[in-house]
Amino acid sequence: MRIGELSARTGASRRSLRYYEQQGLLVSTRSPSGQRCYGDDHVQRVALIQTFLAAGMSSRTILQMVPCMTEPNMDRAQQALTVMNQERTRLSSTIDSLTTARETLERLIDVNLTFLANTADD
Repeated sequence: MRIGELSARTGASRRSLRYYEQQGLLVSTRSPSGQRCYGDDHVQRVALIQTFLAAGMSSRTILQMVPCMTEPNMDRAQQALTVMNQERTRLSSTIDSLTTARETLERLIDVNLTFLANTADD
């Protein structure tokens, strides 16, 4: 499939797909006329890249995990596992912070609702 179809199937812009390729996160083949060609497996790869980027991972960090996802060997698997564990720890910390912020916000909402309800009675 060409870049336009991959863009349509993944929701990623053509510019993003070119960027992923530039960063080494995505590899295409080229047609005789020089157009990028992608396989069906690229749809899942783009979704994974988008998920990791949305979680705050840098393209550089994702790149450290990519070789293990495509061509695993002992060294790559160990390096990728180290990066993955670091990212899991970072994500867990972020989730904990977000949970605390949400709980605090919920308490403030309750305080304000109670205040408004009591004020309306006056």
